[in-house]
Amino acid sequence: MRLALCAASILCLSVVGASAQEPELADRLWISGQANVILQRHGAFPAPYSGDHSLRPVDETATSTVLTLFTGVRLARHTEVLVDVESAGGRGISDAFGLAGFTNLDVVRNPSLGAAPYLARAMFHHTIALGKEEVAAERTPLSLARKIPARRLDIRVGKFGTADFFDVNSAGSDSHRQFMNWTVDNNGAYDYAADTRGYTWGAIVEYQDRAWGIRFGEMLMPKVANGIDLDWHIWRARAENVEIELRTPSAKRQRVVRLLSYVNHADMGDYRDAVTRYVNGTDAVPTIENTRAQGRIKYGFGANVEQETSADVRVFGRLGWNEPHFESFAYTEVNNSAEVGADAAGARWKRPLDRLGGAFATNGLSQDHRQYLALGGRGFLLGDGALRYGREAILEGYYTAHLWRGLSASADVQHITNPGYNRDRGPVSIVSVRVHADF
Repeated sequence: MRLALCAASILCLSVVGASAQEPELADRLWISGQANVILQRHGAFPAPYSGDHSLRPVDETATSTVLTLFTGVRLARHTEVLVDVESAGGRGISDAFGLAGFTNLDVVRNPSLGAAPYLARAMFHHTIALGKEEVAAERTPLSLARKIPARRLDIRVGKFGTADFFDVNSAGSDSHRQFMNWTVDNNGAYDYAADTRGYTWGAIVEYQDRAWGIRFGEMLMPKVANGIDLDWHIWRARAENVEIELRTPSAKRQRVVRLLSYVNHADMGDYRDAVTRYVNGTDAVPTIENTRAQGRIKYGFGANVEQETSADVRVFGRLGWNEPHFESFAYTEVNNSAEVGADAAGARWKRPLDRLGGAFATNGLSQDHRQYLALGGRGFLLGDGALRYGREAILEGYYTAHLWRGLSASADVQHITNPGYNRDRGPVSIVSVRVHADF
């Protein structure tokens, strides 16, 4: 990985020297920021028992704050460097324990990390044109060009979020203006490579044409489940990600279909081994950490669809599944997931910059995973001490109102049945207020 970063730097310098068409000064730099504050509350709910990793059944409130500074510079027409600094403060309800589909994507799962600023992204991005035709592009903190080749090869190397580029959905990926739940904004069964804050180091190569594209990414995995430290020994720990994207660019109503596959290599535990050790009396409680072994492989698949049904309405959906025996490691504790949702712009009620959305997600566990929890085992998110299994079902709705320029406010409600897959607990409703500012 370090050699890749050095090679990218050399390529960057060579591209700058060879470029005959440099961007205009106004397009060379990007500096922007955002602030996202989410306040959540739930009331007391039925729960005959609780564990260390349970959603607490008493009245709770929690506030999270994310501040991000986005910077970028275009070194040449098709070459740029992007560096973002971020601060994630506050906490989630129950310190982000007790739910597979947790209610706030902004929450860092280890509140002891604090709110000190950290490097979120440091990415080199180079585009290789494979034809003369160009298409218009919207400038964003992840891509600064106003025009890009219609047929191209994109190369990205550095630090980023895997979900910045994989499993993206225009109606259900943005926790700052859209949904907030982890398994609505992302495929719950996509155990994508990330540290505790949601970032990793890696490289992505992406081919894009007008009607389709394919991307491949090689990323670092954390040393332990939900860990902040990444394992740089890529011969033993890494993640391969492949996604095919199919589009209908000439259709009146755009449709996008994304088909995803991933393979994680890491020092993972085995749920069945943990149960066996408990049954044999080796461990007092099932303990996944005692079964870990280097080089284990967890793989999974996903499908992601979005469809415009009118000028201001979109529907979307996801399906996901992953290997059932080895431990959930990087994102959340889900072995299979499905969701469906829709959103609408506010043009029909004369508020074109407002947005209304609703979604339903259902998450499930493999037989080995649920038995481990039922016998008192704990994952990095779940552990009620017992389990009467039922699928975790999430119904979420939001309304985002544009207030002024980059300022918006949202109201959000989530109703969760069988929180943490436990039919003995809940249901619970979570009410949220969000304020977001772009500057």
